[in-house]
Amino acid sequence: MRYDTARLKQTALTTLALVAVLWLIHLAVVLAGLDIGPAGVRPGMSTGLVGVVTAPLVHASWMHLFSNTLPLLVLGTAMFYGFPRAARRALPVIWLVSGLAVWLLARESVHVGASGIAYGMMFFVLVAGIMRRDRTSVALVMLVFFLHGSMVLGVLPQAPGVSWEYHLAGAVTGGLCGAWWRFEDPMPEPRIFEYDDMPGEGDHDHELGELWQDDPENDDWRH
Repeated sequence: MRYDTARLKQTALTTLALVAVLWLIHLAVVLAGLDIGPAGVRPGMSTGLVGVVTAPLVHASWMHLFSNTLPLLVLGTAMFYGFPRAARRALPVIWLVSGLAVWLLARESVHVGASGIAYGMMFFVLVAGIMRRDRTSVALVMLVFFLHGSMVLGVLPQAPGVSWEYHLAGAVTGGLCGAWWRFEDPMPEPRIFEYDDMPGEGDHDHELGELWQDDPENDDWRH
């Protein structure tokens, strides 16, 4: 338990540091008055390919960044805590493949923000956890669905300013990664409790019965 607590704390702090980088980037963009358009994914345009790498790092507004912050913190912590090895493989794939899918298939616009990454994390945890079915994975599935289950609706077309394509691409990529790398991390060993090694009641009764039969004072009861 002490190890799990330490790992959870380390994972949460690492995820917090990564999210803090997004806030620092947005602060620099606002202070410098930079145009984030060139950093976004522009479907079908060769100049928009750079956004496959950079789009999750920039956000259209403080509100946009704030709306992604809590999901990234919770889902990132759940993903890297429950599936540390698989998560290190899956995150770059979610990042790049979802961005490339947006570039190939999304409507003409400038797509920015880390929401696609958040959707990838969510569906990774859901799919990997459901397919593994160990106690930790099931607990993470329940936690993620309880806190952010409403995000599932975000893969459907919404307001014009919302990149549901990024959401859908991230969700599909994350789910596929979860299915592919679900056993990348070893399954937890079953717990063995002390009473599992204790003799059963039947064995105990049998020993008492043998002692009664071997007691010389009980000879009269035998006849």
